[in-house]
Amino acid sequence: MSTWEERTIAVRGVTYRVCAAGQGAPLVLLHGFAGSSAHWAPLVPELVARGWRVIVPDLLGHGRTEAPIAPARYAAAEQVADLAHLFGELVSEPVRLLGYSMGGRLALHLALAHPARIAALVLESASPGLDDPAERAARQRADEELATAIEERGLDWFADYWESLPLFASRQRLSAERRAALRAEWLAQRPHGLAASLRGFGTGSMPPVWDRLSELRLPVLVIAGALDTRYAALGRAMTARIPGSQLVVVPKAGHTVHLEQPAAFLTALERFFRQLPDR
Repeated sequence: MSTWEERTIAVRGVTYRVCAAGQGAPLVLLHGFAGSSAHWAPLVPELVARGWRVIVPDLLGHGRTEAPIAPARYAAAEQVADLAHLFGELVSEPVRLLGYSMGGRLALHLALAHPARIAALVLESASPGLDDPAERAARQRADEELATAIEERGLDWFADYWESLPLFASRQRLSAERRAALRAEWLAQRPHGLAASLRGFGTGSMPPVWDRLSELRLPVLVIAGALDTRYAALGRAMTARIPGSQLVVVPKAGHTVHLEQPAAFLTALERFFRQLPDR
C-alpha cells in the first residue's frame, strides 16, 4: 500500500481514508465487512496495468476511516450520501463501481440513488437484501448477537470465528501468506466500528431492494463463485431482474472470487468494461 496515494477527506462530519493508484477511467472498489482498502492490494497492480485509475476507500467504521458509535450513522442512506459526496471530491466523471459482499450491497444502493454518477456497476457476491420479514428479523437478531460478541470477546475471537464460517471455506485454498494478510486485516479493525456496521448496515437492517432492480438502466455485471451456491443463486435471480445485466459464475471459486480466482475475475472485468462506449 506504500506506493499508493493516500489521503483523508472530511465527509459529512466523518473523516474517510482513500487510496488511489494509476491513470485513466476511474474504477472504485468497495470492500466487504471487516475489510479495508488493503483487501484489494493484490489486484491493484493488475487493474492499474489495464489502464484504470483505481480508487479504494475504507468504508465507514472500517480500516482508517472514522468509526462513529451510533449505528444509525451506518444506515444505507447515510453511507450512500457519504460516497456520493466522496465521488464529488475525487472525480469529475461517472465511475465504474465494483462492490464485494457488503460493499456490493452498498454499491447497489448507491447506483439506485445516484445512477448518473455510475458508468457501470459490478456486483461480486452481493445481495439485494432479504425480502421476507421473518428472515430479515432473524438475520437482524443474528447480526446483533455477532455485534455483541465482537464487543465482548474482541478481535482475536472474531478473526477465529470469521475464518471458520462455511461461507469462507474455499479460502483455505489460498496461500498461507494471503490467509495471514486477511487475518491481519480483521485484527486491524475496531470492535465498536464492526459492531455499529452490523447494527446499522447488516443484511438484517438493510432495506431490501429486490423490487427496485428493474430501475437499473446502466451496464451491470454480477459475479459469483460456483462453490458459493447461495450467492450464485442470488446472482441468477438478480440478473433476471436487472435489464441487460450479465452474470459470470467463476468455477473453483467461493465467496471471495477476486482472491480465489484472480485471473478469471480480471478477465470477466476486462471483457465487461471493453463493452462500454468509451473503452
